[in-house]
Amino acid sequence: MKTIDIRSDTVTKPSPEMRQVIASAEVGDDVLGDDPTVQELERYVADLFEKEASLFVPSGTMGNQVALRSHSHRGWELLCDRECHIVNYEAAAPVIHSGLLVNLISTDRGMITADTVRSLIRPKNIHCPETKMVALENTHNHRGGTILPQDEIVKVRDVCDEFDLVFHLDGARIWNVHAATGTPLPELTRPFHSVSVCLSKGLGAPIGSMILGSAEFIVKCRRNRKIFGGGMRQVGLIAAAGLYAVKNNIGRLVEDHEKARVLAEKLNELEAFDVDLSRVETNIVLLEITTGEPAEALLERMKTVGVLGVQFGPRTIRFVTHMDVTLAECEEAVERISAILQH
Repeated sequence: MKTIDIRSDTVTKPSPEMRQVIASAEVGDDVLGDDPTVQELERYVADLFEKEASLFVPSGTMGNQVALRSHSHRGWELLCDRECHIVNYEAAAPVIHSGLLVNLISTDRGMITADTVRSLIRPKNIHCPETKMVALENTHNHRGGTILPQDEIVKVRDVCDEFDLVFHLDGARIWNVHAATGTPLPELTRPFHSVSVCLSKGLGAPIGSMILGSAEFIVKCRRNRKIFGGGMRQVGLIAAAGLYAVKNNIGRLVEDHEKARVLAEKLNELEAFDVDLSRVETNIVLLEITTGEPAEALLERMKTVGVLGVQFGPRTIRFVTHMDVTLAECEEAVERISAILQH
């Protein structure tokens, strides 16, 4: 029985074509500025988003944290969604690395509105931390892969300009927003002072993320990447995979969205689950278990029939579709899950 691994879009493996590109990559010492493949990747991605510059980093967490550190001063306040990746999956890095006070905002689908930002900006006096940064996540992982409304993002930027706030985007899955809406990548990211994007999720590269922003900002990021231990040598071997990914795999993301929709609809037909289909906008499906069985226990039972997911709450399971799982396998996963629910 083949295992159907839909834990995350990070489980993808390099395709034969990507492996060939990796094997033939031209390399140099990137810390010394000599790796031509890294340079090509950074130019290509910056141009793709119409940003002045970009920087290759090993992970999305490093991308977000280098960006926050490069913008900020210790004691600044950062506004972000309570369920965002920066807070829940980056090991308290905003306070450890940057000395930021994080103000957690409760939202429904991940969008902190312009009115909310305005209402939370603290008065300037010696007793208060200085509200100086706003971070959004698009798509929003913990909200079910939801897409943030672009018109509201633009309004938040207007508030940031009015009060001199830094605006950062965790755009790990911004490619999925582009695929789902047709909105050009530059338009999606133009309101932000800085953006991090991931190469190793839906695009299928084995490693790596990019930070995007002004040329001056990326110079600061390059220094902070070194401080964080992210300076690498002949990194063109993995940059080549990222370059292949952005050149070849963006267009196919719509297939992952179609698979997620089928998976969600079929699972929602089972009495054991409640799926909010309005949130299945991209490649993430959240299952609310209605039988009272803990998610951990049900995941163990799913594992016995070769279906892998992740726990997202006491009675919540997350599935993520990707290039290494087919539509037929998604349908097969539902059949296997249905079978164990009957016992």
